[in-house]
Amino acid sequence: MVSDTKASVLAGQGSNEQAAGGDAEQAGAHAPAGFFALALGSIGVVYGDIGTSPLYALREAVHAVSGGISGGAWPIARETIIGVLSLILWSLILVVTIKYVVILLRADNKGEGGTLSLVALAQRAMGRSHGLVLALGITGAALFYGDSMLTPAISVLSAVEGFRLAAPELGHYVVPITVVILVALFAVQSRGTGKVAAFFGPVMALWFAVLGLTGLLHIMDDPDVFRALLPHYGLMFLINHPAVAFAVLGAVCLAVTGAEALYADLGHFGRGPIRAAWMGFVFPALVLNYFGQGALVLAHPDAIENPFYRLVPDWGLLPLTVMAMVATIIASQAVITGAFSLTRQAIQLGLLPRLEVRFTSASHQGQIFLPRVNAMLLVGVLFLVAMFGSSSGLAHAYGISVFGAMVVDGILAILVIWRGWRWSLALAALLITPFLAIDIAFFAANLLKLFSGGYVPVLLASILIIVMWTWVKGTAILFAKTRKVDVPLVELVEMLQKSPPHRVKGTAVFLTSDPETAPSALLHNLKHNKVLHEKNVILTVKTADVPRIGDEERVNIEPIADGFWRVEMTFGYMETPNVPKGLAILRKRGFKFDIMSTSFFLSRRSIRPAAQSGMPLWQDRLFISLAKNANDATDFFQIPTGRVVEVGTQVTV
Repeated sequence: MVSDTKASVLAGQGSNEQAAGGDAEQAGAHAPAGFFALALGSIGVVYGDIGTSPLYALREAVHAVSGGISGGAWPIARETIIGVLSLILWSLILVVTIKYVVILLRADNKGEGGTLSLVALAQRAMGRSHGLVLALGITGAALFYGDSMLTPAISVLSAVEGFRLAAPELGHYVVPITVVILVALFAVQSRGTGKVAAFFGPVMALWFAVLGLTGLLHIMDDPDVFRALLPHYGLMFLINHPAVAFAVLGAVCLAVTGAEALYADLGHFGRGPIRAAWMGFVFPALVLNYFGQGALVLAHPDAIENPFYRLVPDWGLLPLTVMAMVATIIASQAVITGAFSLTRQAIQLGLLPRLEVRFTSASHQGQIFLPRVNAMLLVGVLFLVAMFGSSSGLAHAYGISVFGAMVVDGILAILVIWRGWRWSLALAALLITPFLAIDIAFFAANLLKLFSGGYVPVLLASILIIVMWTWVKGTAILFAKTRKVDVPLVELVEMLQKSPPHRVKGTAVFLTSDPETAPSALLHNLKHNKVLHEKNVILTVKTADVPRIGDEERVNIEPIADGFWRVEMTFGYMETPNVPKGLAILRKRGFKFDIMSTSFFLSRRSIRPAAQSGMPLWQDRLFISLAKNANDATDFFQIPTGRVVEVGTQVTV
């Protein structure tokens, strides 16, 4: 089996393409067309979430002001509108541009990014078994799943709500239409997203062009809007209105949700294309749109009901609503695919039990589908839509998971810069602490929504943290218990040399998580069948803390004695283990065997709760339930089913 006790945490949010490499910008310097294609692709995948924030961010921020300062009365003071707009602008500059685009995109793990790549880097710098880093990784992963449910719900709902303006008679059908779209979106996941992904970039490029153009058409409605360029107005608003400052920050932060995707998709598009797309296209389009909305509200205060859709004339409402729906579906697709990739990597690194992984593309290993995760996300998303019923309601739940993950990013970044980049602790803290303070402020602001909807991501993350921690702790206990009764492999081989059993032709591969001890399947085969194969391979599959491993480093073989070899097969945390392909590398190195005369021996453990296990009884039962629902090791390691022999053993935990 994979070494389940090895529990550093994976990287990032996946996509539908194989990694283009961490230094794709260098390749782009030699191949402009490839660079442009990567930049266009990043617009479709990386910026889908943040690109749909203009649908609701300014509206919710100003509504928060209205409820806290004027008791719902209109119009709101001009200085207030300008202050809120300034906060949105400078949040985009500080959180997205400087923290993620400038700083964190440089912290890559062999070309891969994301919160959990930071974890892998920190584990390497601090020591693999460092408890704080592991705890942060589990927390970050759990919070991401909350984002994976909230993003499709709030994005699609906010887009469909445009029908209330375009066709008021459809207002009562917003939730049913949203449900139909979401069900259809999750239903097509099993078909793969490769064909759809080809349209993501061009469609989202058109979306950002529309954002910029509609904002530009109204930006001169009131030139006072340009005062928001000065951070002074945002700071003065917070100082002058401390009673609503946190409530407003809790809405302003909606403008930067999705920023973590910049870093998470580093490996798929490269540092240069992601930066070029943001600086040259996405950021200007967002600023123009927010400023256009702000100018429109200053000139026509009644437009605050839905300033985004009021940017266009009546005849443009329906086309804009349809385009917004497409954009939100793309944004949702990206985060759903990210959840699939995150889950596969969590499985690889021992944070979750094995789950069924289906590959939907013959050419791109990143295009995967996990049925159980898809079903879990769909149920969660539909529950959120039914529970809150509007994007305004969901805005109360949105933010805690996103900014909790960003706080994790900030803490891990300090550790990586300090220990990994070998900066002094003071310099690392001086660089990251200002951004960490902003993230904490946004996180604290969202905690104010805890009882009006924010408890949803907190509850979900808590459940997932318990699940992952139980799996990590349970596998460690199980490993420690079984090791006490294990027989050292070298001692067993020496005994067999002195008293050899009957030999049969062929090769036997025994999978084990501990190469130093004799696999239980080998012991049971000797006990019950009293035979030994001509060639016996003790195989351990390990996961490295880098995304991918080259074939030259994939397999290490060590002879133990006549007829016995110890083989270690290593895969990166973004790779799917494939034992037959790994063994094929051995054949090229001169280790002769015939796959058709090779038997793979696996141990199937029947786990029972013990009186004293180191975990409470409820946690024992949770671990056993997770183990029972784990996917078959034969499928997980892609071993030919006709060549597998399973040996059952009973253990307590």
